[in-house]
Amino acid sequence: MNAPKTTAGMIAIVGRPNVGKSTLTNSLVGEKIAIVSNKPQTTRNRICAVVCRGESQFVFMDTPGLHKARTRLGDYMVEVVHQSVSDVDAALLLVEPIPNVGGPERELMEELKKRRIPTILVINKIDTVEKEKLLSVIAAYTQDDTFAHVIPISARDGDGVGDLLDLLEGYLPQGPWLFPEGMTTDQPERQVCAEILREKLLLCLDKEVPHGTAVELTRFAEREDEVIECDATIYCEKDSHKGIIIGKKGAMLKKISTLAREDMEKFMGTKIFLQTWVKVKENWRDNLNFVHTMGYRED
Repeated sequence: MNAPKTTAGMIAIVGRPNVGKSTLTNSLVGEKIAIVSNKPQTTRNRICAVVCRGESQFVFMDTPGLHKARTRLGDYMVEVVHQSVSDVDAALLLVEPIPNVGGPERELMEELKKRRIPTILVINKIDTVEKEKLLSVIAAYTQDDTFAHVIPISARDGDGVGDLLDLLEGYLPQGPWLFPEGMTTDQPERQVCAEILREKLLLCLDKEVPHGTAVELTRFAEREDEVIECDATIYCEKDSHKGIIIGKKGAMLKKISTLAREDMEKFMGTKIFLQTWVKVKENWRDNLNFVHTMGYRED
């Protein structure tokens, strides 16, 4: 008897900041591997999310939101977006249910069309509008032949996500799986935990402060009792920001650390002993060497 034929393919998820790309990534995988917040530019790196269904393996690439870069870090994030669509089997352009095609969407549509990449328009957040209003959104985006399909979803509620997988299955080429069965992301556990801590900074802090933060895990080691010792340094750009992050009598840093530790333990499935420090690194987002040191590099 012949062995069943497997399929596997790479699918890029692109769009402007804050449209729900990471929420969709987590919904597709069924667990949290990408951090989310209500602030733009939450995602800084490309994250591969692996979904296995039957004989098919989908490898989704969650990308930073396409935006007008104002720092060296921003330049890197924009470059990641363009690199992510250079060699994929299909792409999802994720948009909000607004009947207007903005600059980032037009730029992505033009690039995807030029590369002849099969593209699906995914209208997210349909739980926030009446279904009748979706018709005007579809009309705004389908003036040409950029999209092979249009599918409305709610990444937050999971509505339409199964239908999206059904549709994408037809774009997967035959071939061996790209990742081992049971693997859900290409991100090392250490990196996921660092991102979880950065997510809590985005959650708890306001205005520009969280966008100027970076997290480095200087220690990530498992003890004999299976507790993971995790030492984390939070970098910020100003002394005043350091004071805000630490808070009165250390209250804010304690809150951020507690929330991060709880999510780290859920992800790792074991106890975490987390210690955090805050250091100032002025204008680090425009310091290319430091940006590279923090893992934001194009290679």
